[in-house]
Amino acid sequence: MSQADTWQMGGLPRPGRVLKIVMIAVLAIWLAFAIGINWAGAPETVFLLFCGNTERILSGEVFRLFTAPWMHMPSGTIGHVLSTLFGLYFLAPSLEEKWGGKRFAWFLFFSGLIAYGLQVLVQLVLPTSVGVRLVPEYWFGGIPVIGAISIAWAMSFRGQTVRLFFVLPVSSRGLLLFVVGANVMYLIALAQSESGLIAPFGGMLAGYLLGGSTPSPLRRAILRFRLSRLDAEAAREAEIRRKRIRRSGLQVLPGGRKGVDDDDDSDGNGNGDGRGPNGRWLN
Repeated sequence: MSQADTWQMGGLPRPGRVLKIVMIAVLAIWLAFAIGINWAGAPETVFLLFCGNTERILSGEVFRLFTAPWMHMPSGTIGHVLSTLFGLYFLAPSLEEKWGGKRFAWFLFFSGLIAYGLQVLVQLVLPTSVGVRLVPEYWFGGIPVIGAISIAWAMSFRGQTVRLFFVLPVSSRGLLLFVVGANVMYLIALAQSESGLIAPFGGMLAGYLLGGSTPSPLRRAILRFRLSRLDAEAAREAEIRRKRIRRSGLQVLPGGRKGVDDDDDSDGNGNGDGRGPNGRWLN
C-alpha cells in the first residue's frame, strides 16, 4: 500500500530511511544547542555561527548557506523545530516512496540551498532600507524546505488528499493555494520570521523546479537544452560536409544501365553503348 493510499484511509505515514535520518538530525541538532545554551551556559554566538547572514556569506562564509536550514530556535519556543518536524513527517514520506531515497535526499539539499541562496541574491540587489525589512540579520530554519516539500507534494499527487495533524483533510490544490497564499500574506504584513520573508518563495520555486513532476521541470529544461545543442551541432556538421563536397568538385551523376546492348541508344549519345551525353561511361 502506498503512502498516498495510507493518507486517504486516515492512517499514519511511515517515513523512509532518508527521512528518518533527516528528522533525527534536525532534532539532535536542536537538542544540542537547546541544552548547551539553556543549561550548559554556552554563548548564543555559537548558535549564530551556523546561521545565515547575508553580509558574512558575501564575505566568504559560504558554509552558512548549507548549515542554516538545520538550525532552529533553541530558546523561548519549540514551535519552530516542531513545525519543521511535522512538515517533514506529514508530507515527505510519499515523496521519498515515489522518487526513491537518492532523489529525495538531493531534493532536500538543493531546496534549502536554492531558498536561502535566492534570499541572499534578492537582498543584495534590493535597497538596504527594503532589505532589512524583509530579511533579518541572522536567518535560519527548515521552513523554506517544508514549503518546497508542500509544492512538490501538491504537484506530484494532484487530486489526492493529505490529512495534516492526523485529522485535517487538505486536497493537493488546497495545499498549494494555502502555502502560496500564506507566504504572500506574511510578505504583505511584513510578519518577519526566523527564515526571512524571501526564502519561503525560494523554497516554493525549488519545490516546483525540482519536484513538480517526474522528470522534474528543471531536468526537462536541461534535457531540452542538451537536445537543442546536439541538433545545432549536427546541423553544423552537415553544413561543413556540404561545403567540403562543394569545394572538392565532386558530384553525383545520374546513371544506371539496365540491359543496354549495342543497339540501345536510350542514352541519347548516338552510339548505343550506354555512355552519357558527354561521352563518359556512367557507373
